[in-house]
Amino acid sequence: MEMPRTSFGLIHLLGFLFLFVSSYAASESVYDTFLQCLSNHSTPSDQASSIVYAQTNSSFPNVLQSYIRNQRFNQSSTPKPLIIVTPTNDSQVQAAIICSKNLSIQLRIRSGGHDYDGLSYVSDVPFFILDMFNLRSIHVNINDETAWVQAGATLGELYYRIWEKSRVHGFPAGVCPTVGVGGHLSGGGYGNMLRKNGLSVDHIVDAQIVDVNGRILDRKSMGEDLFWAIRGGGGASFGVILSYKIKLVRVPKIVTVFRVEKTMAKNDTEIVYKWQHIADKIDNDLFIRLLVQPITVKNDNESSKDEKSTTTMKATFKSLFLGDATRLISVMNKDFPELGLVKEDCKEMSWIESVLDWANFDKGTSVDVLLNRIPKSVKFLKRKSDYVQKPIQKNGLEGLWKKMIELGKGGMVLNPYGGRMSEIPASETPFPHRAGNIFKIQYSVTWEEEGAEADEKYVNVMRELYSYMTPFVSKSPRGAYLNYRDIDIGISHNCKNSYQEGKIYGVKYFMNNFERLVKVKTDVDPQNFFCYEQSIPPLLK
Repeated sequence: MEMPRTSFGLIHLLGFLFLFVSSYAASESVYDTFLQCLSNHSTPSDQASSIVYAQTNSSFPNVLQSYIRNQRFNQSSTPKPLIIVTPTNDSQVQAAIICSKNLSIQLRIRSGGHDYDGLSYVSDVPFFILDMFNLRSIHVNINDETAWVQAGATLGELYYRIWEKSRVHGFPAGVCPTVGVGGHLSGGGYGNMLRKNGLSVDHIVDAQIVDVNGRILDRKSMGEDLFWAIRGGGGASFGVILSYKIKLVRVPKIVTVFRVEKTMAKNDTEIVYKWQHIADKIDNDLFIRLLVQPITVKNDNESSKDEKSTTTMKATFKSLFLGDATRLISVMNKDFPELGLVKEDCKEMSWIESVLDWANFDKGTSVDVLLNRIPKSVKFLKRKSDYVQKPIQKNGLEGLWKKMIELGKGGMVLNPYGGRMSEIPASETPFPHRAGNIFKIQYSVTWEEEGAEADEKYVNVMRELYSYMTPFVSKSPRGAYLNYRDIDIGISHNCKNSYQEGKIYGVKYFMNNFERLVKVKTDVDPQNFFCYEQSIPPLLK
């Protein structure tokens, strides 16, 4: 006999309610167990409830979304953590690790939330988030030119605190002020002084990490192998970074910036071609980033009167020079006259003002804006990376422009290497992309439309452009940059037997350093508690 539709529907509804209530009860049980454990293992024990947010807490959505920097992972369908832990002291971090491990719940560690593919706050298995934003103290010691900075601080806060103490010191890290220190430094973060000073990790002299057993270790107690691994190998594979001790760098009282735009409609491919030949060899005080992207321009000439606009390519040359404009013009006239730089293109300023300029703040903006942890906007985005070791020929560039115009959206940010980057051995830190690389590419697409259709469309734009570039970039393996997280290049599907899967993406990020990272991982976290889609796998014993 056929079951009445109403009865069938009622059974489904009751089944759904049962699953919902069961899930809710399980979540509540996990919360109660975790909270009790946290109280037992942290001090002060009576504060545990104030730093733990379950999904039933009214503040949960705000805490979760406050440090999501990619709208792709801020949807109703995005997996949510069972619990968010927001520690205010080191003992609470220790306890969070112990209690998560006791419950066999995966722990995601978030400092600033700028992980491009959301791996610091999204997982397909039940998980907690350990959100480090409360741990953001910074202590600058100008006498020995060092600073201790906690993982939850932002780069903007770090630069501000350095500036408070000195006008002739800086730090060679990223140009986005809302990026978290913990992820940026542990992943080999770079900035616009890399040709002069190398990477941020080249200036780390000590660190504090909580290991899988809940112990706080410094450089001496963790040993040189683990200290090596967390300077570019990604801290979240090995433990929870509490803080880094960094060595500051000297900066001149006056630096110079310029921004020059060229359109390919004016046959400026020659300038881009020349940039490839000089960008990594020019004066080490000079960093010239190149952004290429398709743009739509209005037609003014008679022959195009039937078409109101056309799509062409724009090249933007953005620079930081550690010196004054007069010397910069001299360097450019000697090595890169094709750009046609003149004194009027140049702006002299202090180093901290150049930080604001590179972050696209208007002239005259107060330095206090660096203390703002919230970005101007949060949009949908996808990023990928590559390394170029031989200049792309002119016909190759022309073909690339045609492809980018055909795709219609998406840009490429080209960051020159050379200088100090070529002097540091590839094995010095886990970050291996040193000598032999002319520039790094960041493929970039950003959009505002919501929905799965738009997501698929724009992600495919990036994948198609990335595929097109295959003949022009590094090979065997094709290199990638860890801090431009990209799950397209491979993931581990579970936390068991993950070595073979991990090697696929691991050698792209770390080249010959991957096996040493695996050895360190095997020594410090053999059970692979600190596991995520692109973590370093241990070897099974």
